[in-house]
Amino acid sequence: MDLHGIDLNLLVAFDALMKERSVTGAGIRIGRTQPAMSAALSRLRGLLNDELFIRSPSGLQATPRALELAEPLGHALAEIQRTLDFTQTFDPTTSTATFSIAASDHPTFKVLPVLFEALRQKAPGITLRVGNFTARDDAIALLDAGEADLTIGVPPTATGRILNQPLFSENFVCVLRRDHPATKTPLDLPAFLSLSHLLVSPENDRFGLVDAALAKMGHKRRLAVTLPTLYAAPLMIARSDLIATLMAGVIPASGQADALAIRPLPLELEPVVFYMSWHRRNDVHPAQRWLRDFIADLSLDG
Repeated sequence: MDLHGIDLNLLVAFDALMKERSVTGAGIRIGRTQPAMSAALSRLRGLLNDELFIRSPSGLQATPRALELAEPLGHALAEIQRTLDFTQTFDPTTSTATFSIAASDHPTFKVLPVLFEALRQKAPGITLRVGNFTARDDAIALLDAGEADLTIGVPPTATGRILNQPLFSENFVCVLRRDHPATKTPLDLPAFLSLSHLLVSPENDRFGLVDAALAKMGHKRRLAVTLPTLYAAPLMIARSDLIATLMAGVIPASGQADALAIRPLPLELEPVVFYMSWHRRNDVHPAQRWLRDFIADLSLDG
């Protein structure tokens, strides 16, 4: 039987007839007139090539074929109803939904441990599937393809179909190993420029935000190491005489805080703002909206 030719309303009518054993009662149950229910029964008989229900003194009597169909069709309709209900309401305490999140390096370390712990307390049945991305516009491709329900990173290029919400910001600081000689004196701009620097650049570019700011001032620093991975930097700093300009939140998240000294950056840099991004098609879905609100309410300061 070709499912494309089946009207779902006929199956709803069949289920009501099985429960009421009356054309009139079935019509009342699902809000249809007696003639409409009679027409539906006639179509069901033609579709299934069976009488299905026979009139008797006690009401409609189901045929063996109708009895055979009643349980599986009833389960199927109940499952469809549950699926439709899921898209209207969402109860995190009982949900077993799976959410896909893609995050750049820093949010992966800073947000996800906090999120996972909070979910275990508030929504223990929910499963997370976590991915990673590097270039900011990779987020657009992941959201367009439905491979991620939301992404967390620096905001992608503006497009009407991708929505964004600021989640947290990070200020830049200078990081050296705790017993570095430069920690004995104030770290002014000349001292900063006298040191060998480590730059984190996922794109393998040897010109970062610090270099751009210094260039405007007519200065240039000496880059000794360029790394593609942010969270390799604290360990390298802890074991060398290098200095790095990193987001403050990287230090505690890296597990290297005890081995590092943090100093103010001797030049002005704007904080980095990390955004939660999602596709417009997911904007009003209750489960998706709950997840976004849940993440936005997490304590991510410090």
